[in-house]
Amino acid sequence: MSALLEVDNLVKTFGQGDATTRVLRGLSLTLDKGAMAALLGPSGSGKSTLLTILGTLMKPTSGSHVMLGLDLVAADDRALTEFRNRHIGFVFQFHNLLPDFTALENVVFPTAVREGRETAAARARGRELLVRMGLEERVDFPSANLSGGQKQRVAVARALMNRPELVLADEPTGNLDRESAMQVMDLIAEINRDEGTTFLISTHDDKIAGLCRRQIVVGDGVVTG
Repeated sequence: MSALLEVDNLVKTFGQGDATTRVLRGLSLTLDKGAMAALLGPSGSGKSTLLTILGTLMKPTSGSHVMLGLDLVAADDRALTEFRNRHIGFVFQFHNLLPDFTALENVVFPTAVREGRETAAARARGRELLVRMGLEERVDFPSANLSGGQKQRVAVARALMNRPELVLADEPTGNLDRESAMQVMDLIAEINRDEGTTFLISTHDDKIAGLCRRQIVVGDGVVTG
């Protein structure tokens, strides 16, 4: 496999002077195209900071971050926003759906933002994804009326809407019961297998990690395994 992204010697510090906290301490990582990887480590190890940087929502203090051949440390905010919208999807522990929107409207939202309007093609793509998630009877339901597992499946569909090369998932099953968690992971594995989408999944759950082909362990701001 060829590399989708590479980060080298990432350092991230917060605060100044005596209040400086060094969260990443020279972290290096390569993630191949088509990978399905778990990101493991105790709270405070730097996992969330790493995901935020990989998602181009924050820049490192120093080090390099290259994805799809683009130097993302050197890129300006406008370029990062466009890159993120086209190439990266996000799934969070808290689904972050818009409660007044239907399931379909939530899924189509990233494309509507990019194109400035909601198109028929986007709605067709969104509907196709929701059907694939087993939500064909919930397409036009307000998201507030969905169960927790259904909301998280909508969130996965939303992350896939723009056909990103990389999906970053931060504890995507953390608020779900075991059955719903396995349904979400089965769908993620199916998308990874069928479409070659790369997934990096942060989790504290050993069973979820075991469903991934690679486990990346972070400790004290560096990759330890």
